[in-house]
Amino acid sequence: MDQRNGAPSVAIAARQLSKAYRVYARPQDRLKQMLWPSGRRFYTEFWAVRGVDLDVYRGETVGVVGRNGSGKSTLLRMICGTLAMTSGDLQVAGRVATVLALGTGFNPEFTGRENAQLNSTLLGRSDAQIRDRMDAIVAFADIGPFFDRAVKSYSSGMYARLAFSVAIHTDPDILVVDETLAVGDEAFNRKCFSRIEAIKRGGGTILFASHSANLVVELCDRAILMDGGERLLTGEPKEVIGRYHRLLYAKSSEVPEIREEIRRFDEGEETDTVDAAPLEHAAASVGGSPGAATRVGLHGRFDPKLRSESTVEYPTRGARISVPQILDRSGQVVNVLLPGRTYVYAYDVAFEEDAFEVRFGMMIRMVSGVELGGQSSHPPRRGLAHIEAGSVARVRFSFQTLLQPGLYFLNAGVLGIRDGAQMYLHRLLDAAVFRIDPERPGLVTGVVDLSTGAPASIEIERGHS
Repeated sequence: MDQRNGAPSVAIAARQLSKAYRVYARPQDRLKQMLWPSGRRFYTEFWAVRGVDLDVYRGETVGVVGRNGSGKSTLLRMICGTLAMTSGDLQVAGRVATVLALGTGFNPEFTGRENAQLNSTLLGRSDAQIRDRMDAIVAFADIGPFFDRAVKSYSSGMYARLAFSVAIHTDPDILVVDETLAVGDEAFNRKCFSRIEAIKRGGGTILFASHSANLVVELCDRAILMDGGERLLTGEPKEVIGRYHRLLYAKSSEVPEIREEIRRFDEGEETDTVDAAPLEHAAASVGGSPGAATRVGLHGRFDPKLRSESTVEYPTRGARISVPQILDRSGQVVNVLLPGRTYVYAYDVAFEEDAFEVRFGMMIRMVSGVELGGQSSHPPRRGLAHIEAGSVARVRFSFQTLLQPGLYFLNAGVLGIRDGAQMYLHRLLDAAVFRIDPERPGLVTGVVDLSTGAPASIEIERGHS
């Protein structure tokens, strides 16, 4: 992060940033408003964004998350200058390149090449600089002869390729990206994210909206949660994503309470939203050391100081998860595990109401929040047909620790059909935590251990000059 005089340098500063749209019930009301501009109102106001305060620092990557219609795209467009604000103050320091919704910033009658030239010119590039970069833009977009055809003939994927290629080749100080990349194919997406990672490493400022929790957690220094046009929370990506998911999967009647809870957390008034009673095995602090272990077995040990304090609990809908824990082969509770061994992740689910098409799940996450992998008890729409109220399910998932030594978290979830839709009946993020201790120095790189099969085979042929 760029700093001047010891303090972070601000790239984007917004104060009470707001955008309102006029909504007319009938077409003739629009005409009446034009004839009597200072008299009676013939419209209602819809505030797409209201009162957003935001600072994004130089060299920082910030993700914006929220439900559909939360105001993410409107916020980004105002920051980019493609949408006029209704009120507030906005300061943007540096050259901004944008990759926004399809159709934004390009003339559909112009060819890809003409749009690339026009956009580069608007961003202050000289003719010589544009010529120098054009071959790179063409190569990165990789849309063949369509580059010299009218943009109106492009598919959504081709548009995304052109838009991103133009944006990254203008040497932006700030890159703003909306959900456009979601329409590209997987190979192109990886190429885009690789370039975003390079911009991040080079000290560029990145602001982007995404529905991908993993992407936000992996790439971002901070995240912002928008809902109903308001900024509800700014904080660590993992924390923000956890509360975003609570809001995303909540029933309509529960949303106001959860929104207020998130506001209190953002203001520092609430630090823990989880009832500790059903989570006695996973609700204290992450820490501990091998020497603090009180129970030692052949396949691991239990460290009482190693507990998750980042647990996020979803609302209950007739079911409640309790006692999430890891068991070794002898049935002992452990949380300090050994590489390459098999363990059981166990939890109980008490059903307070009848449940239908029930499925259970687990997920292993890194400290950063990136999801490494998980299991489901049944395929979608093929769960347990009916579980009666008053029943308790004993859920057991077997997994092997094919992971590098380090700290990991486990989620627990139970899904069912309610009101014709599949939803979480209860879910716990970071319900349990475990650490893998190394047995011996290894040759494994990365996170997942792929060395459990045959050893590496190496053949060397001597060359002759």
